[in-house]
Amino acid sequence: MKAVAAPRRERKKQQTRDALIQAALALFIAKGYEQTAVREVTDAVDVSERTFFRYFANKEDLALSLARDHTDALMRELAARPLAEPPLVALRNALHAAVEGLTAAGGALTGDSAYLSIMKLIEATPSLMAAHLRYMHERDDEIARALAEREGVDPVTDLRPRCVAAVFSGLFISANREWRYAGGTVEAMLATFDACADQVAGALSGHWT
Repeated sequence: MKAVAAPRRERKKQQTRDALIQAALALFIAKGYEQTAVREVTDAVDVSERTFFRYFANKEDLALSLARDHTDALMRELAARPLAEPPLVALRNALHAAVEGLTAAGGALTGDSAYLSIMKLIEATPSLMAAHLRYMHERDDEIARALAEREGVDPVTDLRPRCVAAVFSGLFISANREWRYAGGTVEAMLATFDACADQVAGALSGHWT
């Protein structure tokens, strides 16, 4: 019985978390991020504010949660990549696996429209944009440490892990930007990332004509 109850509790927790994010996103779009109170989010889901704070530290934490979910999935997939793969190849394959895994998992927050709406909200809200940029910097540090461990180098004295993390981050930002403006699918964003990644070696190794 306990083995059955545990997965059920986890599903219920995930459903509550998804519902809070959905309700918050709808309110943020309708009223504005700064004008939305936590109480309004919890009222929309019919849970207590205490329940909200079991899942999120504050509104900012909620708004950035989808980006963190993607990073968590990326880091899990990177750890699972074969050590024979070069760093940028491993990151590229990990990104594909992470996005495909999140999409396959289903749920209300894995679609193109939810991700697109949250990213547009972040871009339109200065306080969220600042927090997102801080988070991106922290994410790059995390990726650099993971790459250094894979390659057996010192992340403090060896610049290569940080350089590759920066290249990966730049490619991802460029692909995301083009995807958001075009209003395409997540698959289209991955295709744009791949197209950019395919140009890196040639673009850095010599003249372009």
